[in-house]
Amino acid sequence: MIDQTLARDWDVIVIGTGMGGGTIGRCLAEAGKTVLFLEKGHAGQRTEETPINIGMADPVARAVRGYWPDPIEGQVDGKPRRFFAPLGSGAGGSSVFYAATLERPESHDLDDSPERPHPSGGWPVSYDEMTPWFDKAQEMYRLHGEPDPLSDRPTPSLAPPPPVGEGDAAIIERLRANGIHPYRLHTALSYLPGCAECLGRKCPRPCKMDGRSAGLEPALATGRAALLDRCEVTALRGRPGHIDEVEVLRDGQTYLIAAKQVVLAAGAYSSPRLLLASSAPHWPNGCANGNDQVGRYLMFHLDERFALWPGKSARFAGASKAVGFRDLYYHKGKRFGMVQAMGVDFSYGEIAFHLKSLVERSALRRFRLVRELTRVPALVASWLLGGAKLYVGLLEDFPMPENRILLDKANPRAIRFDYTIGPELRSRRKPYRKAIKAAFRGQRMMFLTRAADPNFGHPCGTLRMGDDPSTSVVDRNCRAHEVDNLWVADASFMPTSMGVNPSLTIAANAIRVATCIVEDQK
Repeated sequence: MIDQTLARDWDVIVIGTGMGGGTIGRCLAEAGKTVLFLEKGHAGQRTEETPINIGMADPVARAVRGYWPDPIEGQVDGKPRRFFAPLGSGAGGSSVFYAATLERPESHDLDDSPERPHPSGGWPVSYDEMTPWFDKAQEMYRLHGEPDPLSDRPTPSLAPPPPVGEGDAAIIERLRANGIHPYRLHTALSYLPGCAECLGRKCPRPCKMDGRSAGLEPALATGRAALLDRCEVTALRGRPGHIDEVEVLRDGQTYLIAAKQVVLAAGAYSSPRLLLASSAPHWPNGCANGNDQVGRYLMFHLDERFALWPGKSARFAGASKAVGFRDLYYHKGKRFGMVQAMGVDFSYGEIAFHLKSLVERSALRRFRLVRELTRVPALVASWLLGGAKLYVGLLEDFPMPENRILLDKANPRAIRFDYTIGPELRSRRKPYRKAIKAAFRGQRMMFLTRAADPNFGHPCGTLRMGDDPSTSVVDRNCRAHEVDNLWVADASFMPTSMGVNPSLTIAANAIRVATCIVEDQK
């Protein structure tokens, strides 16, 4: 297969098959372009139901199951962190594991106004410009849910969800009694007969809409696309202003593959790392990095996770990700974010991972025995605290140029970063937590986060979009300022992190960028 792939004249190479890569590849293939997907991980078996295992540490086992195989290393507030990020590596990327929540952002996430000033002055593309692409993404990903009762914006292509369960109905009733406006979260589920919702695991049927089922597979079905899995892209090769070939490593062998256009969709960690690793005499600091902007403005969300006990009368058949609200999204002049169910029970695995994370951030991290002993209190806590549902408040992160992805010259294929939680971000935590407590007044809850806790599964901003090449990497159409055939379709394009999960925005922007590529080639 590799020989046939090398010999073919591809219109577009798409690096990555997650929300961005799968979506843009499908749109390009359906528009008549020949598309080659390059995926670091395994294609996997379509019938598997592999669940998330956030505690697994063996790289080989992780790779086989479709998790990101290698640990990520970084500096957070000057202290070293080494961890396995909650990321996927395989057909569909991270999207095949997570619970399909695709929430539309609000206008103030993109637009600047006197009433709600934007932290970066606003995106180059306005909310009104993005609206038709949000609509198309909602249709492509078959969203079910309820409109936000606080929004005056229409939400077309939003199908009604199944009836709410007894436990979630009790939570909704109590929130409304506290003056909150909960609604059914927007989930990318087709709800085929017998739908199990597949929260936190791969779906064996084309029911959960993710980068694989809604993107990669429809693209392959056109006959104009192909997938090369177990294929790690190591560098981009070319001349000033243009990429000629993509260098890949597969089964220990290095290959060069050519295409007219190249789309980066490897994620906000790996896309900038790849550009930094693509140095040459004409790219001394890496590809598309003449102004030293590649990798900068790394953002996450701060997660305010908490356990909620709905009470003995609130029955749940299993994990639920049905309830969310936006009353605190922009609250008393401060930019906070959504509050929503995580779709995970407060079980042994979650508690053990949480305790181990606390140890990793302490002086005890040097002692392996201490890390292993966290299993004992986790077992006790799961017995004492069982029955809780996990919720999270997403706290918007603002862009800072010093927060960035770094190139490890000794190991260019590794992910490294430097990140500082600024005082402004810290100052928003206390009032946000206070507001969350008030929203759930009358219900038993417990915050699981004491220190500020970045969500390492939501990296964004490292190849930011902008009109000024001195402060951005790609233009408003997500084409690199310095390279005429390089485009970006993952979360790294985002100028700000917004107050919602980035998945729908990634998909909507990928559809938009696909249209730009097609129009550019006419």
